[in-house]
Amino acid sequence: MVWAGISLGGQTDLHAFQGGTVAGLWYWVEILDAYVRPYAGIIGKFFIMMDDNVPPHLAVVVEEYLEGLGLERMEWPYRSSDLNPLGLSL
Repeated sequence: MVWAGISLGGQTDLHAFQGGTVAGLWYWVEILDAYVRPYAGIIGKFFIMMDDNVPPHLAVVVEEYLEGLGLERMEWPYRSSDLNPLGLSL
């Protein structure tokens, strides 16, 4: 499983998770705390977190962490081909 972040200013490197599936706690520690929190701090009040509604994004620890950071959040449909940034770049 891999993760990447994109914005108007560029993109992150791909992050490869060790193992097969991603749990909410892994997503929180390996992505939100390592990538999203620092980047949101740089962008400031204009930062909007976008994710789809796959189980790791909806885990209670993830919801509570994002609420604690006070981030604006926008969800998009899971596996929506018209909103898939990777599909747009191919």
